[in-house]
Amino acid sequence: MSKIATDFGIEEALKELGLNKINNGTSTGKDWFSEGDIIESYSPVDGVLIGKVKTTTKEDYEKVITTAQKGFKTWRTMPAPQRGEVVRKFNDELRRLKEPLGKLVSYEMGKSYQEGLGEVQEMIDICDFAVGLSRQLHGLTMHSERPGHRMYEQYHPLGVVGIISAFNFPVAVWSWNTALAWVCGDACIWKGSEKTPMTSVACQNIAARVFTENGVPEGISCLITGDYTVGEFMTKDDRVPLISATGSIRMGKIVAQAVAARLGKSLLELGGNNAIIVTPDANIKNTVIGAVFGAVGTCGQRCTSTRRLIVHEDVYDKVKNAIVDAYKQIRIGNPLDENNHVGPLIDKDAVKNYLNALEKVKEEGGNILVEGGVLEGEGYESGCYVKPAIAEAKNHFDIVQHETFGPVLYILKYKGDLQNALDMQNGVRQGLSSAIMTNNLREAERFLSVEGSDCGIANVNIGTSGAEIGGAFGGEKETGGGRESGSDAWKIYMRRQTNTINYTTELPLAQGIKFDL
Repeated sequence: MSKIATDFGIEEALKELGLNKINNGTSTGKDWFSEGDIIESYSPVDGVLIGKVKTTTKEDYEKVITTAQKGFKTWRTMPAPQRGEVVRKFNDELRRLKEPLGKLVSYEMGKSYQEGLGEVQEMIDICDFAVGLSRQLHGLTMHSERPGHRMYEQYHPLGVVGIISAFNFPVAVWSWNTALAWVCGDACIWKGSEKTPMTSVACQNIAARVFTENGVPEGISCLITGDYTVGEFMTKDDRVPLISATGSIRMGKIVAQAVAARLGKSLLELGGNNAIIVTPDANIKNTVIGAVFGAVGTCGQRCTSTRRLIVHEDVYDKVKNAIVDAYKQIRIGNPLDENNHVGPLIDKDAVKNYLNALEKVKEEGGNILVEGGVLEGEGYESGCYVKPAIAEAKNHFDIVQHETFGPVLYILKYKGDLQNALDMQNGVRQGLSSAIMTNNLREAERFLSVEGSDCGIANVNIGTSGAEIGGAFGGEKETGGGRESGSDAWKIYMRRQTNTINYTTELPLAQGIKFDL
């Protein structure tokens, strides 16, 4: 272990989470096994090897899916409130292990320790939500057009749910899906990111222990590990009726086609190109706070990160200068040190993409306001630390139209009416998160109206990132259209059934059709 890992208790955290130097990356709950190749997980914080994880083979996967199918047949018959009680006990363990799991998230992914703790808190919150939901899986009762008949709808467990999650939220997104799917009566197979395999194993360790202690059948929480080929085991498998996939738009299109080809269901949470509109009536101080955190939080590697700042010409210079001044105060370094604001990018490939984006915006005529670059020297040995950058640009630039998954903020100017800003905001292919900064009620309501933001999330006087459990999370257009977490997102993990009961001695037909024998 490195000095950073020693000083910040990483070795102790790994022990608490039941992690070894070499870990099996395939699990059906009680049983752990893997016959595949080794993935080595290096921390972007200091470049040190955290541990190794064995990947899942096709033979391993067959054992997983068979066990999950078998376990589902028992789990689905358990009353939903009893399933909720198991999730509550899982949640108790998350509360107990919040600090070590938050440290591992920070160390393996590179986000700040506070954000790592926040991610585990999201797991805790969605479990709380799911426990309450376990007593509210409701249907509807309707009046039949036929006398002596009763009609109603009910929801049944869907089956085996496949979950593919990304490196930037290595634990939270899995829990958004599993907590709801579990109380709905489904079994889950999770393929976490191959860039953060240790956190996946840690979470499965917790779930496996709790489920075993509470007599849950094996196969309700399963883990598979590896690259995209392992994910294809599920996307092409008609024994998995729902695939929930979080990642890039490119990945999402591949998953959508594979699942649609077998007429399965997809829940897609893909890229974002999120904007904050700043009107002349905006509170500048709050704008700066929201924009800076949105742009540099998680080193710009959130799907809800602020990519574009669309500012009215009347306040453009004031906002631009305030944002540039704020960037001078950003502290970059070891994310486990809570004095720092920004940690590293996930790996060297992410650094290359970040540098390419800066070159591209220059080529297209953009003006760099805050220079980027890779940090070197003591504390930056991993080569993954970069400087958050700001560029003046145009909305039609190709680089602005695409998601830059790194700390690059594009400042755009708009003139005249709010509609011009809305046209710019909506004028991209992604539709995840959006925000407006204004103290003008008419502008706020217009932004939220049917003619306003076309995104799945639209905020007033807060930034684009930091969604809460309770509201459905997801976006439109090439963001995929999926919804996870709160509200009625639970319905996608269940199959809907309409029932009609005739309690008379006659058999009248619908629509008044006569069919006498």
